[in-house]
Amino acid sequence: MTGKEIFHKMREKVLGSSDPDSGKGKSKMKKHITHGFHLVKGRSGHAMEDYLVAQFKQVDNKELGLFAIFDGHSGHSVPDYLKSHLFDNISKEPNFWTEPAEAVKRAYSITDSTILDKSGELGRGGSTAVTAILINCYKLLVASIGDSRAVLCKNGVAKQLSVDHEPSIESEDIKNRGGFVSNFPGDVPRVDGQLAVSRAFGDKSLKIHLSSEPYVTVEMIEDDAEFLILASDGLWKVMSNQEAVSAIRDVKDARSAAKVLTEEAKNRKSSDDISCVVVKFQ
Repeated sequence: MTGKEIFHKMREKVLGSSDPDSGKGKSKMKKHITHGFHLVKGRSGHAMEDYLVAQFKQVDNKELGLFAIFDGHSGHSVPDYLKSHLFDNISKEPNFWTEPAEAVKRAYSITDSTILDKSGELGRGGSTAVTAILINCYKLLVASIGDSRAVLCKNGVAKQLSVDHEPSIESEDIKNRGGFVSNFPGDVPRVDGQLAVSRAFGDKSLKIHLSSEPYVTVEMIEDDAEFLILASDGLWKVMSNQEAVSAIRDVKDARSAAKVLTEEAKNRKSSDDISCVVVKFQ
């Protein structure tokens, strides 16, 4: 190791990573539960539209692990807004501790209404979301709209905790709202010929044909749970759930694991923005 590398290692120990596209942290309640993240900008001409959250937060005498991927489209102001406000809105719900799944659904709805009201300043773009809240290190609450995905590794086997909201799957609902799903040769199905997901935050011009209701699931973290992956579709377009899980099962460090996945997606020619959070339970 050169002197320069040693200096950077020491600096990182004290200050944390100076790379804003990468980072890690750990639970205060259970020190062996750690998280890491990594983002890579895609090859498109526009600015990065993926945003993420990865942090442990002490609330009263409880702990929340807050993890999320927000994959924006038609601009970055909606995912940026979600990064700053969605978890606050969820935790402010009066029944969050007693009925967390209901609280999440209501907070998603309130947040989407606010984004639509603020379309003058936030623009007419939108965003997917996958959020994972780890309550006191044992209860995992996952919610999603769009095609960002949450995958849990249990004894080496991938278990998807979110649902990909694709126009082809929800075409009946879209038609019932007065919309249509296009199927042009060489392209993915799109709502009204425009959007490749059937649920999203924002998207004011398409909203009457879209849903922003999240799929919500609760998973208890037991001894067989090894780690959780949250990632945008930049990863899932080129890797199956099981491939992703197998690729990082032997990588001890959570940030290194997130980086392995984003680099592998790039090697597989993913041209999209790629963002990834890994939470290690062991």
